[in-house]
Amino acid sequence: MAATSAREENVYMAKLAEQAERYEEMVEFMEKVVAAAAEGEELSVEERNLLSVAYKNVIGARRASWRIVSSIEQKEESRGNEDHVSTIKSYRSKIESELSNICD
Repeated sequence: MAATSAREENVYMAKLAEQAERYEEMVEFMEKVVAAAAEGEELSVEERNLLSVAYKNVIGARRASWRIVSSIEQKEESRGNEDHVSTIKSYRSKIESELSNICD
């Protein structure tokens, strides 16, 4: 019974985090829901949707950042500004690392 109430509490907190547009926290709450599910137990439709929304928004924000930084990198390369290009590449790598960590 306690596991069920903790699971419901995490689902509620994930919904609250979604409303507050705090998607990283939403992912954390939904990871707790997944961990609380018994071995082989499927998530409910609502839980799957919340998990999907959480990851979609966390990944989407970083994908948008990556696209913007990549576009700026191309502009700086065409201008021949190598100092900026190396800085931008480093920053783009940081974003790529964040994406990779989220997906692992």
